[in-house]
Amino acid sequence: MTVVETERAWAQAEFEERLRAVVERHYHDRHPFHVRMHEGMLSPAEVRRWISSRFYYQQNIPVKDALITAKLGSPELRRMWVRRIEDQDGREGDEGGIERWLRLGEAAGLDRAGLLAGRDVLPGVRLAVDGYVNFCRLRPLLDAVAASLTELSAPDLMRRRIDALERHYPWIGPDGLAYFRARVSQGRRDSGEAMALVLQWARGRAEQERAVAALTFKCEVLWSLLDAVDHTRREDPR
Repeated sequence: MTVVETERAWAQAEFEERLRAVVERHYHDRHPFHVRMHEGMLSPAEVRRWISSRFYYQQNIPVKDALITAKLGSPELRRMWVRRIEDQDGREGDEGGIERWLRLGEAAGLDRAGLLAGRDVLPGVRLAVDGYVNFCRLRPLLDAVAASLTELSAPDLMRRRIDALERHYPWIGPDGLAYFRARVSQGRRDSGEAMALVLQWARGRAEQERAVAALTFKCEVLWSLLDAVDHTRREDPR
């Protein structure tokens, strides 16, 4: 009988480099829609369409983080991860990411009640976001945590986005940019915590490859969300 030798695990430094490479190559900052946003080429209607559809993702961040928290096996880890839910839902003295995104929508001329009701959320956006939530519900803990590592590029993207919105879209009031300012530090903290867990848990080659695949899937979710918004622009160029 021939014994098939299991592939050797990547060294930790190589594994981390592969995870970071996924984000560098596939993060949605490279999507044509984001490129146009940063170059100041979006119309007000396109910006509002992105804000309203992206709000559905914002609403589901605490949902997917609650699913991840339920899988964690120690009070210390649950306390660490539950902070992400509070970052979105808010806590005493901090309005939270969902409220800050609503303020962004209002600063861009959108109706708060309409955002909360999801009236303008595109079907493709719902499909992508619901797929990500179900991924976190059904997949093992390692996969769900690894998928969150798109946060590795979030701080840089937030800084570029703030600069682009201030420069090219001054009709959005400055109070509307609070969400992006908060995510600079939160994204750096969150990605550092998640990376430490993934490096600790993914010891074998198969687990490491699963983590890379999970992160690739999350990049595809974010890309698909923008595909839906961008496709609507081509159908309705208002």
